[in-house]
Amino acid sequence: MEKTFTCVVCPIGCELTVNYDENDIIDEKISVHGNSCPRGEKYAKTELIHPERTLTSIVKCDSSTLSMLPVKTSSPIPKEKLFEAMKLINTITAKAPIKQGDILYKNFVVDGVDLVACRSVKV
Repeated sequence: MEKTFTCVVCPIGCELTVNYDENDIIDEKISVHGNSCPRGEKYAKTELIHPERTLTSIVKCDSSTLSMLPVKTSSPIPKEKLFEAMKLINTITAKAPIKQGDILYKNFVVDGVDLVACRSVKV
């Protein structure tokens, strides 16, 4: 079987063609063409086998200077967990003061992935 992807790892945006056997999708049996660098091959294989995304969003904040705080996951989470993650984000209120990089929610949806503040906020 064949699929095409546009690589998003760098600004080049290589058009990747991925050939694989739909009954046996394993790393060694996937061939990737069109990538300018090894990162494109890794991206295509990950996107085919187990796609992940870094989630960026906002949460409520109890500060008098900022009502919504930008946040992101510390590393990518499985794509199928995004809706679950957004439901959880809607229940979170950050307590000021907050420093950029502070962990707001440990093990957010996936063990080892935290939800972190993307900006500092005073009370």
